[in-house]
Amino acid sequence: MGLKVARSGDGHILTGAADAAGELVNGFLAHLTTRNFSPATRRAYAFDLLNFLRFLMERGLGLADVAPTDLFDYLDWQQQPQKNSGATVVRLTSRMGAAPATMNRRIAAVRSLYDYAAIAGAVNENPVPAARRSSGFPCHAARAARAPGQRPRAWRGQAGA
Repeated sequence: MGLKVARSGDGHILTGAADAAGELVNGFLAHLTTRNFSPATRRAYAFDLLNFLRFLMERGLGLADVAPTDLFDYLDWQQQPQKNSGATVVRLTSRMGAAPATMNRRIAAVRSLYDYAAIAGAVNENPVPAARRSSGFPCHAARAARAPGQRPRAWRGQAGA
């Protein structure tokens, strides 16, 4: 039986994974439920992690074997057309693979899984690099500099003040 996402109570679990990785992912998905993540986020993360585990299985890697360079391979792998499950899919654009927003969400799910795995002691460190923040003027400082009732043209001169 292959890996699948199944509904379980008020959440989702991975079925068909009888190894430590499957147990860790299911523990992580239960953790998301305890942390009151929305049902849509929990479902999306379940499918994102299913996608990641399929990538690892195809490469013969375990969760503890993943290096940062493997994540670049994972990003490339998402751009390849995936095996069809039997349904006919008509593409409206010539673009193949996952959309950028989907890829970003999948990487966020994998990063969160590795944070959880590090706390649980299943891995030594998180191989997913932290997201870089822009080094521009902080948004909260820009909002504080605006006087109530001003228009955007008046804000332009205040950004550096």
